[in-house]
Amino acid sequence: MAAYLQWRRFVFFDRETVKEPSGPDGAVAKPFALPSGIAVCDSGRGSLVFGDILSGAGRSQIWFLPRSLQLSSFQAYKLRVTHLYQLKQHSILVSVGEDEEGINPLVKVWNLEKRDGGNPLCTRIFPAIPGNKPTVVSCLTVHENLNFMAIGFADGSVLLTKGDITRDRHSKTQILHEGSYPVTGLAFRQSGKITHLFVVTTENIQSYLLSVKDYPHLELDTHGCGLRCSSLSDPSQDLQFIVAGNECVYLYQPDERGPCFAFEGQKLIVHWYRGYLIIVSKDRKSSPKSEFAGNEAQSSDKQVLNIYDLCNKFIAYSSIFDDIVDVLAEWGSLYVLTRDGKIHVLQEKDTQTKLEACKSMLFRKNLFEMAINLAKSHHLDSDGLSEIFRQYGDHLYNKGNHDGAIQQYIRTIGKLEPSYVIRKFLDAQRIHNLTAYLQMLHLQSLANADHTTLLLNCYTKLKDSSKLEEFIKTSESEVHFDVETAIKVLRQAGYYSHAVYLAEKHEHHEWYLKIQLEDIKNYQEALHYIGKLPFEQAESNMKRYGKILMHHVPDETTELLKILCTDYRPSGGNEGPGLLEGKKANSEEFIPVFANNSRELKAFLEHMTDVQADSPQGVYDTLLELRLQNWAHEQDEQIKEKLHNEALTLLKSGRFKTVFDKALVLCQMHNFKDGVLYLYEQGKLFQQIMHYHMQNEQYKKVIEVCQLYGDQEACLWEQALGYFARKEENCKEYIAAVLKHIENKNLMPPLLVVQTLAHNSTATLSVIKDYLVNKLQKQSHQIEQDEQRIQKYQEETTRIRLEIEELKASPKIFQKTKCSICTSALELPSVHFLCGHSFHQHCFESYSESDSECPTCMPENRKVMDMIRAQEQKRDLHDQFQHQLKCSNDGFSVVADYFGRGVFNKLTLITDLPSGKTATTIEAGLQRELLIHTKRST
Repeated sequence: MAAYLQWRRFVFFDRETVKEPSGPDGAVAKPFALPSGIAVCDSGRGSLVFGDILSGAGRSQIWFLPRSLQLSSFQAYKLRVTHLYQLKQHSILVSVGEDEEGINPLVKVWNLEKRDGGNPLCTRIFPAIPGNKPTVVSCLTVHENLNFMAIGFADGSVLLTKGDITRDRHSKTQILHEGSYPVTGLAFRQSGKITHLFVVTTENIQSYLLSVKDYPHLELDTHGCGLRCSSLSDPSQDLQFIVAGNECVYLYQPDERGPCFAFEGQKLIVHWYRGYLIIVSKDRKSSPKSEFAGNEAQSSDKQVLNIYDLCNKFIAYSSIFDDIVDVLAEWGSLYVLTRDGKIHVLQEKDTQTKLEACKSMLFRKNLFEMAINLAKSHHLDSDGLSEIFRQYGDHLYNKGNHDGAIQQYIRTIGKLEPSYVIRKFLDAQRIHNLTAYLQMLHLQSLANADHTTLLLNCYTKLKDSSKLEEFIKTSESEVHFDVETAIKVLRQAGYYSHAVYLAEKHEHHEWYLKIQLEDIKNYQEALHYIGKLPFEQAESNMKRYGKILMHHVPDETTELLKILCTDYRPSGGNEGPGLLEGKKANSEEFIPVFANNSRELKAFLEHMTDVQADSPQGVYDTLLELRLQNWAHEQDEQIKEKLHNEALTLLKSGRFKTVFDKALVLCQMHNFKDGVLYLYEQGKLFQQIMHYHMQNEQYKKVIEVCQLYGDQEACLWEQALGYFARKEENCKEYIAAVLKHIENKNLMPPLLVVQTLAHNSTATLSVIKDYLVNKLQKQSHQIEQDEQRIQKYQEETTRIRLEIEELKASPKIFQKTKCSICTSALELPSVHFLCGHSFHQHCFESYSESDSECPTCMPENRKVMDMIRAQEQKRDLHDQFQHQLKCSNDGFSVVADYFGRGVFNKLTLITDLPSGKTATTIEAGLQRELLIHTKRST
């Protein structure tokens, strides 16, 4: 009783009396009253079901009360209904009653969905007799799968029906249990595919395993209970069998006894409803009554109905009623039927109302745990629970229980703003509590960068290296913090090894290298780490940190750059096992890394040019500049010669064609003579080559240049003559050589030669005597040839004019006897031309392309016509004329040639036929011209 009195009492149910529906006149509704004689009842499938004893009409009825309170009934037995069982998942009602006096109980199975003459269809009737001796039925239960039905008797027997309980043909009935004590309760328990049957008598409790042949059983306890004092809980209590004795309430599993609760008092009715245990017990002020005579009428006995929450250990409702017949559950409410025919409804309050009603009392009495359990059992949302945890934490914090308070605050993570808690524990004495809260905040992945910073600062303040390592050395899947923030804090606090570990594990390469190079100064390890990175990251980090590494570990850095720019594969295999082809970076981009490290730069560049002939142009440019610098500053003659050859070999490699100017500037800056001359030659800058030798007064080299390149650029001899002419030294030998070549190639007019040499005081007439004599002799010979050619042309012209006159004045006699094509004797018809050729007509038609042209003379005539048209087309080619005149050594011959072509003649274009001239006249003129051409050709 002491335990029972400690349970808190609440009013979670509202009590009302069920009233009749209001009439149309709006009169006050009266309490609803059931017919007298109600003895048994049950509920399910949307109705309350009642059974009565023999009524005044001489028959026993089963009544149905729907939610609309419209009673309906049908005759089930002639005398009385003693038991009812309404299945919850099927419209099947099982009843036990009597049709005649004496002990002869009948079991009837009703299908409420089918009708027989307006009444539910009775699908099965059989007598409830265990053996040969009739006895009173004490209890009844049916399995929801319709495959089991158990009937308990007052003589201690239990009758089990297995199979389809709605049909006689498909079921089998047998005696499952025999005993000396009345059976007071039965209940089926289904767990997966395993079915148990609990059997309770007034003296013991047993469980039968129905899923196994022979139905093995186990005795669970040696005390029992009265009628209607047992029930089966729902899954919230693991489907335990509840047995209510006068002293305690016991809970049982199929194989053992569970917890018990000290609820004293004589128990009359026990039910389970939505996680609540409902117990109707006799008021202690009333006189006692028999346990087994639960259905006997009592005279105005006061009874107490208590609704217990076994999980949270409180009483949800308690009230006194007059002589309760039974308590039913339907339509989400509890219905209490009293002996006077009234029905009282108990409506459970909604969750929010219940919590508001009890929280103030619980909080006031600091019963936070009970408030939390109550909220959980009623499935309060996370926001509501979080508020309770917060208030509980505030309560503990104000009492000075900081450890307990932080545990409650931890339960608010995700709902309560973290800053609310953090501000309370910023004191140095409470830093360990703050650490615990921040740890949990990170575990739930709700921490931001500021929280990570604060937690790591807490670790460093506490100098708790073990916790710090545990925090940062979690597996990758368990990381609940911002890694970059953690690295920054650890680095700032001086925990370099932890920061490096974190950076390496989570692949924060930049931070790893920054700490190694700037804080730890471990250059070798940083370089080794870069060598393990994927190509893109290794390339970017070498560009960023290459100068620092080159300064401290030049050889190792150079080797890594060689690999990176040729055939890079991560040393740690970070780019996957399937990578067959290495990658390479642009070597030109790493040249700035070698600032102040010319030796390593030279080795790197030479390696790149040897391994990769297609290296970027910048590599060759830098290597050339480096070799020229080394050559210019070297003092040892042997080494200088070697460097000279290396630089010249590089120039001759053919890699500087596209950057000719740059290479030339480099050679000129370092006064690399051979390189300059080589580049002049490659660029066909012959005048620059000669000017270079002129500046150095290398006369023989000047002549050699003219001899080598004079054919490609004739003006070199002219420049050489002018150069030697300006020299005051005795250069007769070189002048004579130049004049000889000018004479042979006819490069300059004699007058210009004389004018050029007139500027040299040392050049006498004897220097150019031979040149002038030879020149005059050649010109005299040329004049003679021209005069002979003129005379020949004059004679030819006179002869042609005579032929033309003869054709105009004398007739033409055709005396040809053979065809000019087939050489056969001419026969009529034939074709004759003024040129003297004759043809068979069929030969002429076969070979001639034109009716007016001689097939034999036509090719030669076309050549002449083509020449005439070419001359006409070139008459207006002034640009070509100017170019030839400018570039030619003999301008007079160019002008004479163009005179000959008729360029300077006035041309008259005739587009129409002149008046008075017919086509015949024109054709005759054409034939005359052909004859003239023929004569000239012969």
